[in-house]
Amino acid sequence: MATDRDSVLEAAVGVLSRRPTAHLDEIARAAGISRATLHRIFPGREALIREVGMLSLRKFSEACDTARIEEGPADTALRRLVDAVVPDAALCAFLAGENQLYDDPEINDLWETHDARVRALFLRGQQQGVFRIELSAGWLSEAFFDLVAGVGWAVQDGRLAPRDGAYSLTELFLGGALRRSEPS
Repeated sequence: MATDRDSVLEAAVGVLSRRPTAHLDEIARAAGISRATLHRIFPGREALIREVGMLSLRKFSEACDTARIEEGPADTALRRLVDAVVPDAALCAFLAGENQLYDDPEINDLWETHDARVRALFLRGQQQGVFRIELSAGWLSEAFFDLVAGVGWAVQDGRLAPRDGAYSLTELFLGGALRRSEPS
């Protein structure tokens, strides 16, 4: 029976990323614990949601660090980021779908920090002539994050094999984000 915080948080992600209004009973069942045990670990739904949000942001930050997104050619750094973030795509799906988190100033500040890193990656890629310049770096960052969330949902629903997530995301995103040579 799973009773450590991380196992419960992972089970909660699996439920909440697809059904944000899921009852605590469903989350407890997914974690293999009773609702009373869930309440001993997290005093209520808001605390659980916030902890999942913090875990999501922590994992996204770790993915950015692992991918070394500030280093090397931007398209290569983006590919490393995809490889690092796709295993936790369900966490991005949770962040994308949980409106309650937008009211939390600490979470908003952390999100802005991570988003700024990804925007800087896209801006660097635009300056390197790799990414399209007619699309803002902010929009590329937003679209990238939404595609990661989409991979999370597609894998959870069985529409995409987990092993195909990184390839599918990279090919779709870079197919639309790469700067094209002007025809002669």
